[in-house]
Amino acid sequence: MTEKQEKILSTALKLFAEEGFAATSTSKVAKMAGVSEGLIFRHFKNKDGLLQAILQQAEESAKILMSDIILTAEPKELIRKALELPFIIAPQEYEMWRLTYALKWQTNQYESSKLDPLKLVLKSAFEKLNYADPAAEAELLLMFIDGAATALLLHEPNNKTEILNTLKSKYQL
Repeated sequence: MTEKQEKILSTALKLFAEEGFAATSTSKVAKMAGVSEGLIFRHFKNKDGLLQAILQQAEESAKILMSDIILTAEPKELIRKALELPFIIAPQEYEMWRLTYALKWQTNQYESSKLDPLKLVLKSAFEKLNYADPAAEAELLLMFIDGAATALLLHEPNNKTEILNTLKSKYQL
Protein backbone atom coordinates (compact mmCIF):
# COMPACT_ATOMS: atom_id res chain seq x y z
CA MET A 1 0.00 0.00 0.00
CA THR A 2 1.33 3.43 -0.90
CA GLU A 3 1.92 6.23 1.58
CA LYS A 4 -1.03 8.17 0.09
CA GLN A 5 -3.34 5.16 0.41
CA GLU A 6 -2.29 4.78 4.05
CA LYS A 7 -2.98 8.49 4.64
CA ILE A 8 -6.42 8.20 3.00
CA LEU A 9 -7.30 5.17 5.15
CA SER A 10 -6.08 6.70 8.40
CA THR A 11 -7.94 9.94 7.68
CA ALA A 12 -11.12 8.10 6.72
CA LEU A 13 -10.86 5.97 9.86
CA LYS A 14 -10.51 9.06 12.03
CA LEU A 15 -13.45 10.82 10.38
CA PHE A 16 -15.70 7.76 10.25
CA ALA A 17 -14.99 7.05 13.94
CA GLU A 18 -15.53 10.66 15.06
CA GLU A 19 -18.31 11.86 12.77
CA GLY A 20 -19.90 8.63 11.59
CA PHE A 21 -19.74 6.89 8.24
CA ALA A 22 -22.93 8.45 6.85
CA ALA A 23 -21.91 11.98 7.86
CA THR A 24 -18.45 11.81 6.27
CA SER A 25 -18.03 12.65 2.60
CA THR A 26 -15.20 11.48 0.39
CA SER A 27 -14.46 15.14 -0.38
CA LYS A 28 -13.87 15.77 3.34
CA VAL A 29 -11.60 12.71 3.56
CA ALA A 30 -9.67 13.91 0.52
CA LYS A 31 -9.28 17.43 1.87
CA MET A 32 -8.06 16.27 5.29
CA ALA A 33 -5.75 13.67 3.73
CA GLY A 34 -4.29 16.23 1.36
CA VAL A 35 -5.21 14.27 -1.77
CA SER A 36 -7.68 14.67 -4.62
CA GLU A 37 -11.07 13.04 -4.32
CA GLY A 38 -10.33 11.32 -7.62
CA LEU A 39 -7.42 9.51 -5.99
CA ILE A 40 -9.81 8.06 -3.42
CA PHE A 41 -12.10 6.85 -6.20
CA ARG A 42 -9.16 5.42 -8.15
CA HIS A 43 -7.88 3.38 -5.20
CA PHE A 44 -11.13 2.56 -3.37
CA LYS A 45 -13.88 3.11 -6.01
CA ASN A 46 -16.27 4.86 -3.56
CA LYS A 47 -16.92 5.55 0.11
CA ASP A 48 -18.11 1.98 0.68
CA GLY A 49 -14.86 0.68 -0.80
CA LEU A 50 -12.95 2.90 1.59
CA LEU A 51 -14.94 1.51 4.50
CA GLN A 52 -14.37 -2.04 3.31
CA ALA A 53 -10.59 -1.43 3.23
CA ILE A 54 -10.72 -0.18 6.83
CA LEU A 55 -12.86 -3.13 7.92
CA GLN A 56 -10.42 -5.51 6.22
CA GLN A 57 -7.62 -4.04 8.34
CA ALA A 58 -9.79 -4.47 11.45
CA GLU A 59 -10.50 -8.07 10.53
CA GLU A 60 -6.78 -8.78 10.11
CA SER A 61 -6.10 -7.22 13.51
CA ALA A 62 -8.87 -9.30 15.09
CA LYS A 63 -7.46 -12.49 13.55
CA ILE A 64 -4.07 -11.76 15.07
CA LEU A 65 -5.60 -11.10 18.49
CA MET A 66 -7.77 -14.24 18.37
CA SER A 67 -5.22 -16.63 16.88
CA ASP A 68 -3.24 -16.83 20.12
CA ILE A 69 -6.42 -17.66 22.02
CA ILE A 70 -7.66 -20.24 19.54
CA LEU A 71 -4.33 -22.08 19.54
CA THR A 72 -4.24 -22.38 23.34
CA ALA A 73 -4.72 -25.98 24.49
CA GLU A 74 -5.16 -25.57 28.27
CA PRO A 75 -8.83 -24.69 28.99
CA LYS A 76 -8.34 -22.21 31.85
CA GLU A 77 -5.54 -20.45 29.98
CA LEU A 78 -7.76 -20.18 26.90
CA ILE A 79 -10.60 -18.66 28.96
CA ARG A 80 -8.19 -16.25 30.66
CA LYS A 81 -6.82 -15.07 27.32
CA ALA A 82 -10.34 -14.62 25.97
CA LEU A 83 -11.34 -12.52 28.98
CA GLU A 84 -8.24 -10.36 28.54
CA LEU A 85 -9.00 -9.68 24.87
CA PRO A 86 -10.77 -6.30 25.26
CA PHE A 87 -8.18 -5.20 27.82
CA ILE A 88 -5.19 -5.69 25.51
CA ILE A 89 -6.42 -3.49 22.67
CA ALA A 90 -3.68 -0.96 22.01
CA PRO A 91 -4.83 2.65 22.50
CA GLN A 92 -3.65 3.53 18.98
CA GLU A 93 -6.22 1.02 17.67
CA TYR A 94 -9.16 2.48 19.63
CA GLU A 95 -10.47 4.49 16.66
CA MET A 96 -10.56 1.38 14.48
CA TRP A 97 -12.41 -0.60 17.14
CA ARG A 98 -14.75 2.28 17.97
CA LEU A 99 -15.69 2.43 14.31
CA THR A 100 -16.15 -1.33 14.10
CA TYR A 101 -18.40 -1.32 17.14
CA ALA A 102 -20.37 1.71 15.93
CA LEU A 103 -20.94 0.08 12.54
CA LYS A 104 -22.43 -3.05 14.03
CA TRP A 105 -25.24 -0.84 15.34
CA GLN A 106 -25.49 1.56 12.37
CA THR A 107 -25.16 -0.74 9.35
CA ASN A 108 -25.23 -4.35 8.29
CA GLN A 109 -21.42 -4.55 8.37
CA TYR A 110 -21.24 -6.80 11.46
CA GLU A 111 -20.97 -10.54 10.97
CA SER A 112 -21.19 -12.45 14.24
CA SER A 113 -20.12 -15.63 12.41
CA LYS A 114 -16.54 -14.29 12.48
CA LEU A 115 -16.54 -15.13 16.19
CA ASP A 116 -17.53 -18.75 15.57
CA PRO A 117 -13.96 -20.14 15.87
CA LEU A 118 -13.57 -18.40 19.24
CA LYS A 119 -17.00 -19.57 20.37
CA LEU A 120 -16.13 -23.14 19.38
CA VAL A 121 -12.86 -23.27 21.33
CA LEU A 122 -14.50 -21.63 24.35
CA LYS A 123 -17.28 -24.23 24.27
CA SER A 124 -14.65 -26.96 24.11
CA ALA A 125 -12.76 -25.42 27.05
CA PHE A 126 -15.93 -25.31 29.15
CA GLU A 127 -16.69 -28.93 28.17
CA LYS A 128 -13.22 -29.99 29.36
CA LEU A 129 -13.86 -28.17 32.64
CA ASN A 130 -17.21 -29.99 33.04
CA TYR A 131 -19.48 -26.94 32.96
CA ALA A 132 -23.18 -27.84 32.89
CA ASP A 133 -23.92 -25.96 29.65
CA PRO A 134 -20.68 -25.25 27.77
CA ALA A 135 -22.42 -23.64 24.78
CA ALA A 136 -24.31 -21.18 26.99
CA GLU A 137 -21.16 -20.48 29.01
CA ALA A 138 -19.21 -19.73 25.82
CA GLU A 139 -21.97 -17.40 24.64
CA LEU A 140 -22.05 -15.66 28.04
CA LEU A 141 -18.29 -15.16 27.99
CA LEU A 142 -18.51 -13.61 24.51
CA MET A 143 -21.18 -11.25 25.87
CA PHE A 144 -18.84 -10.27 28.72
CA ILE A 145 -16.07 -9.63 26.21
CA ASP A 146 -18.33 -7.59 23.93
CA GLY A 147 -19.67 -5.53 26.83
CA ALA A 148 -16.21 -4.96 28.26
CA ALA A 149 -14.87 -3.88 24.87
CA THR A 150 -17.77 -1.46 24.43
CA ALA A 151 -17.26 0.07 27.88
CA LEU A 152 -13.49 0.32 27.49
CA LEU A 153 -13.75 1.94 24.08
CA LEU A 154 -16.43 4.42 25.09
CA HIS A 155 -15.26 5.68 28.43
CA GLU A 156 -11.92 4.04 29.25
CA PRO A 157 -12.48 3.41 33.00
CA ASN A 158 -9.59 3.99 35.40
CA ASN A 159 -10.08 0.65 37.14
CA LYS A 160 -9.51 -1.68 34.15
CA THR A 161 -7.24 -3.97 36.16
CA GLU A 162 -9.82 -4.40 38.91
CA ILE A 163 -12.57 -5.11 36.38
CA LEU A 164 -10.44 -7.74 34.64
CA ASN A 165 -9.49 -9.34 37.96
CA THR A 166 -13.17 -9.52 38.94
CA LEU A 167 -13.99 -11.27 35.67
CA LYS A 168 -11.12 -13.69 36.15
CA SER A 169 -12.23 -14.51 39.67
CA LYS A 170 -15.69 -15.48 38.35
CA TYR A 171 -13.98 -18.24 36.39
CA GLN A 172 -11.45 -19.03 39.14
CA LEU A 173 -8.52 -18.04 36.95
